[in-house]
Amino acid sequence: MSGTGRVGDGHGRLGNVLSSLAVAVGCVLFLGGFAWGAVVYKPYTVPTASMTPTVNAGDRVLAERIDGADVRRGDVVVFTDSVWGDQPMVKRVVGVGGDKVACCDADGRLTVNGEPVEEPYLQTQSVTGGRAGTPAAQQDFTAVVPKGQVFLLGDERSTSLDSRVHLEDPGQGSVPLSAVQARLDAVAWPSQSLIERPESFAGLPGGISAAGPLTLQLGAVVVGVVLILGGAAYSTIAARVARRGRTAGPADAR
Repeated sequence: MSGTGRVGDGHGRLGNVLSSLAVAVGCVLFLGGFAWGAVVYKPYTVPTASMTPTVNAGDRVLAERIDGADVRRGDVVVFTDSVWGDQPMVKRVVGVGGDKVACCDADGRLTVNGEPVEEPYLQTQSVTGGRAGTPAAQQDFTAVVPKGQVFLLGDERSTSLDSRVHLEDPGQGSVPLSAVQARLDAVAWPSQSLIERPESFAGLPGGISAAGPLTLQLGAVVVGVVLILGGAAYSTIAARVARRGRTAGPADAR
């Protein structure tokens, strides 16, 4: 009888140790995921509708802190430049240093170094001439991007005040890489969605940027919550079973 009790007590102690360990690891993952996210990401509110439909005015977004060396074509970035009003702005990088950006080709597409670029993130609608989708810009332009700078356009090309407005400025509307503060990875509110890297720029030199660590951070938080709840639930259930066993013990002895 006493041997059985010791085995049962051993299992109980092991279960308590494992549940405590699960809660401890869960707390580390949960808090670590949030801390990691706070270091890597910064929340922004999108100020205008110039990036519709990718992000809308008023959207709360998560942007990964980066420096200029991490910028790639296709990235949606947050930048601040005195020529543009010295306020944080959100635009898409379509050209980097040395690129010749032009619009539009015979099919209404943007070209980078003579290569046409498909832009699936643009809001499409029927236009005259038998082509489907809006042209990549409402006016033709050509710009050569100086080294260490980027050329930026909004996804809502009909209303966006972007590099096209500054074509007569030094650098033909481009912005220094040092002005870039972060790259958008996800919309956090009112919807929740990741911002995909456009594959249409992947074939150009430098390729496209890799996805940020947001998915890993969210995964750590979710696993942490599961471990905390699971460990706490086990402890609660084990305590109740133990109390019932102690209550039933004297009656069984009789």
